Amino acid sequence: MRPAGRVRPPGNRIAGDDVMTRQAPWLADDAGARSYPIGEPRWRSDDGAPLEVHGDLGLARPDIDVSDRSIWRYRGALPFAVERPVSLGEGLTPLVKADFRGFSALFKLEWMMPTGSFKDRGASVMISVLRQQGVSEIVEDSSGNGGAAIAAYGAAAGMTVHILAPASTQPAKLAQIAACGARLRLVPGPRSASEEAAHECARTVFYASHNWHPFFIQGTKLLAYELWEDLGWSAPDAVVIPTGAGSNVLGCDAGFGELHRAGHIPRVPRLYAVQPENCAPVDAAFRAGAGDHVPCEVSATIAEGTAIRRPVRMPRLLAALRRSRGGTVAVAEDDIARAAGELARMGLYAEPTAAMAAGGLARLRAAGEIGDGETVVVLLTGGGLKAGAWYERATGVGTAGGPDRTDRRTSGQDE
Repeated sequence: MRPAGRVRPPGNRIAGDDVMTRQAPWLADDAGARSYPIGEPRWRSDDGAPLEVHGDLGLARPDIDVSDRSIWRYRGALPFAVERPVSLGEGLTPLVKADFRGFSALFKLEWMMPTGSFKDRGASVMISVLRQQGVSEIVEDSSGNGGAAIAAYGAAAGMTVHILAPASTQPAKLAQIAACGARLRLVPGPRSASEEAAHECARTVFYASHNWHPFFIQGTKLLAYELWEDLGWSAPDAVVIPTGAGSNVLGCDAGFGELHRAGHIPRVPRLYAVQPENCAPVDAAFRAGAGDHVPCEVSATIAEGTAIRRPVRMPRLLAALRRSRGGTVAVAEDDIARAAGELARMGLYAEPTAAMAAGGLARLRAAGEIGDGETVVVLLTGGGLKAGAWYERATGVGTAGGPDRTDRRTSGQDE
């Protein structure tokens, strides 16, 4: 049954849409206490709780538009019809088989996106819906990749975009946001300070948050459909995911869940959330057997993209991990840096936030969570070019003198 409250009536539309022929979807909070028409531009409930999309969702193989080389080939899995998607060709990223510390895994190169990170999936869907709903000015808080994606897709949609970012954000990400024409404001203090400042702005400007808005997760869920197609219409045994606010965990939970309920796959893959030891609230809550936040010490981490102290969808995150029979793992700073270096020497140039997933894979293997012969996908969510300043320090290129300038192999004397 639908939850009580303001429920979308049959035939209610997002402006300009055709009427849905399947059960009309609606928005509801996690507890199901309040529900809302899906056509309203809304990012949270009246009580301040995050919202989710409910209804009959999903698609079958014949519904995939193979002529569209973007995530919009899976538009049939979305709960609405978008007349003019805001697309920059996102999705269809490479799935590379490689050995990492003796274990063969499939690395999904999510940095092969228009703005260089997985956030483009959610940004494309969210911005498309907001434009169709008549929203023309938005604000977002981000530690970098989310802001870059919203800035780019907002620009493509002709929107005015405000981005609030921590002052400590990688310079390359800030430059990207500014280059897209967004009005960038740097906020001193921890990541949470940027969110608090954005909430203040949201009193007058629509809050298009990749952590809050339900349609962002509708975009990230299309990764599950893409992996289903990548793997010849099957699901992996496990997916290893760098996790901050958890939009990829929730997206995989939603997408693979839809595929399973439709009978397209026999089971949902185990989902593993990887976090830095310095900021691991999901890991702490999962290991405590809790259903929500538990006390957790937090400090600075090189995996800045996952430095989220209090994920707003924590109960849903924990439920998704347990429902999949997966789990969590926390990786030390030295191990994150080591994994980044190892991946780079394999040709996979990932930012530390993404490389952390490979470190998590090694920990899961050592703990017996992942076995020989299993099909395991490791999400590499952002590329190394996003963290150029960190790599300059790590390699010594950015220090006085840099690498050995007398090495004939790099001095040009042999050319």
